Amino acid sequence: MSFAELKLSPSLIEACGFTEPTPIQEGTIPAVLEGRDVLGIAKTGSGKTAGYLLPILQKLNSDRLAKHREPSVLILVPTRELADQVHHVARKFLGELDSPLRCRAVFGGVSINRQMQDLGRVDLLVATPGRLLDLLRKNALTLSAVKTLVLDEADKMLNLGFQREIEELLALLPQERQTLLFSATASPVLSDQLRNPVVIEIADDEETLINQIAYSVTDERKGPFLRYLIKQGELKQVLVFVSSTLSGDRVLHKLAKNGITAALIHSKMSQGGRRESLAEFESGEVRVLVATDLLSRGIDIQGLPCVINYELPRSPKDYIHRIGRTGRADSPGEAISLITPDERHHFKVIQKKMGKRVELLDGSEVNLHGY
Repeated sequence: MSFAELKLSPSLIEACGFTEPTPIQEGTIPAVLEGRDVLGIAKTGSGKTAGYLLPILQKLNSDRLAKHREPSVLILVPTRELADQVHHVARKFLGELDSPLRCRAVFGGVSINRQMQDLGRVDLLVATPGRLLDLLRKNALTLSAVKTLVLDEADKMLNLGFQREIEELLALLPQERQTLLFSATASPVLSDQLRNPVVIEIADDEETLINQIAYSVTDERKGPFLRYLIKQGELKQVLVFVSSTLSGDRVLHKLAKNGITAALIHSKMSQGGRRESLAEFESGEVRVLVATDLLSRGIDIQGLPCVINYELPRSPKDYIHRIGRTGRADSPGEAISLITPDERHHFKVIQKKMGKRVELLDGSEVNLHGY
C-alpha cells in the first residue's frame, strides 16, 4: 500500500519523505482521518509517531487556525526528550509544507516564562503532564478547544507514576474529542480511555533485528566487564542503561578514568545538560551515553548499534523499551545484559514476560586484567 492510497495529501506525502507506510501506519492513518479513537500497539521503531502526526496535520491543515491560547491538538508524552523529538518531527513536516500551523512543546527544566510567551497561538501542543498543569494554573492556555488528544507511550502515561496528573488533565478536556493511544507494549488499562476504538496491534512475527545476549558476572567484575565489552568489541556508539542517577555518575566516572569518552543523562540534570549529552552522543563526539530509564522510551537515535543493560530495570516492559533503542527501521542491533547472581531470578521473569529466552554466557572466564 502507498501513502497516496491512505488518502494523505500529495504535499504531506512529499514532506514526510517516506516511500511506503509501515504496517502500523497503514492501520492507523485511515482511522485517524475518519475521526475514530485509536489504540495502536507496535514495536519500537515501527513508525508510530508519523502514524499519528501525518493524519493529524492533514486534518489541522483543513481546519481554521487556533484561537488565542487554545490548541486544537494535545500530545502528551512522559519525558522532556520525547517531547523534544515529537516536536522536532512535527515542525519538520510543517516546514516542508510551508504551513501557517504552529506547533509548540512545553516541558520542565527550562524557563516557564518563555513558554508562556510562546503559547500566544498554538495549533498543536506537545507536553509533559507536570509542566502543562503548571501552565494551566497560570492561565497560560486552555484545553477547552482540544479536538484530538494523543497519549504517546500510553502504557507509561497511564501507570501510577502519572495517574494523578493525567486524571486532572482529562477532567479539563472536552468530552467530545478524538483520543489516540500509542504504545510498544499492551496494557489492560489502555482501552478504558477510548470509545469504540479501532485497535491496531502489529505482531512482531518477523525475526527480530535485535540480537540479545547476557553475561553472568559478579558485582565486582561488572564495571571492568563493561569496559572490556566496549574496548574489545570496538564499540563506537553504545547506550548504557543504569538503574539510578548515583549509579550513572559512578559508571561515567569509571569510563572516563579508563579513557572511554562518555556522556550522561538522568533526571537530576538540567534540560540544557541533557540536550548537550544527547547531541554529543549522536554526533559521535563521545562513544558512550550512560542513561537511566529516562531514555528508554520513544527516543530515536539513528542506527544505534548496541544497547547494554549495566543494571536491569524493575519492569519487564522497561526492558523491552530499553533494548528497542537499537534494531530500529530495518537496522540490526545488539542488546547485552550484565547479570549478577542477585539479578538472575528477575532476568528469568523478564524473559518470561517477553516470551523469549536469552542465552546467559559465563563471564567469569574472561580475563579483565587492565580493564
